Amino acid sequence: MDPVNRASLSSAWRWFALAGAVVLADQLTKAMVLSRFVLGERLELTGFFNMVLVYNKGAAFSFLSDAAGWQTPLLIGFALVAIGIVGTLLVRSRGRRLLCSGLALILGGALGNLIDRLRYGQVVDFLDFHAGAWHWPAFNVADSAITIGAALLIIEGFVHHEGRARAAP
Repeated sequence: MDPVNRASLSSAWRWFALAGAVVLADQLTKAMVLSRFVLGERLELTGFFNMVLVYNKGAAFSFLSDAAGWQTPLLIGFALVAIGIVGTLLVRSRGRRLLCSGLALILGGALGNLIDRLRYGQVVDFLDFHAGAWHWPAFNVADSAITIGAALLIIEGFVHHEGRARAAP
């Protein structure tokens, strides 16, 4: 292995560790909810936040959740491709902390939800924010990590673009 590739892999390990921490937090919180709640059971914690056990057979915001089952293999395939792409980008993106942080969070979230799809054929969701009778679709730690990771990538795009613009003659 040449020195550049060795250095890339060496610096990527910390980001893979962050992704692993996301997977661990995601799976531990889901195990806790599964051991204490029955499907649909709701625990009101504040006037705007509940914990509730729901299953999502679809994608984000329950997209495709009412499909006849064909979506599960499709979503597993998408997750595997995304994990491969994000993992590769993580190894190649040395020195860009914001970018690597975002990619690691996305990787961990994708792996967490993939584990659910492989184990249960659906994703375990339990975080329920609401305003009165209006409820945001329930989500989990993996979904949160993916969202925060995507936000970091957007911020990185602006920061990196601005840095390049300043460097231009």
